[in-house]
Amino acid sequence: MDDRSMERRLDDLERVEAIKALKYRYWRACDGKDPDAFRACFVSSGASIDFGVLGRFDDADRITQVFTDIALREVDGRPVILDMHHGFHPHIELHGETEASGAWTLAFRQIDLLHGTETVSSGEYDDDYRVENGEWRMSRCHYSVRWSITRPLTSDTVVVQ
Repeated sequence: MDDRSMERRLDDLERVEAIKALKYRYWRACDGKDPDAFRACFVSSGASIDFGVLGRFDDADRITQVFTDIALREVDGRPVILDMHHGFHPHIELHGETEASGAWTLAFRQIDLLHGTETVSSGEYDDDYRVENGEWRMSRCHYSVRWSITRPLTSDTVVVQ
């Protein structure tokens, strides 16, 4: 293997790792209730976003507002929605130095203290990524639920936050 080929392979690995880091930042922003970090994961304008029951959007500003309304809702000064996003099985394909696509599996858990429910689900992300201002961002983020179960929290359920 020549040095040029080795350098290209290393550059590609660095791109893939940067895209993985982007998706992990996105899930941390979701669970950490951080709208600014959430929004920063998407391109500045024109993102294609499809989150099923949460809606379809042609820009990340609108989904950021939906996220803010849900994630930051409080009752008596405490959050009423508690989320856990665990993403894995990434499959990243590079389409040059500044474009890529990816697929991920999500294990999701949500406690809704307002309605007294717990939801556990599994789904798939289908994403596109683009370098913008030197950073990888999501330009397309479509999520589809594979399965989901919602059950009531019992009277003896203790939630510590």
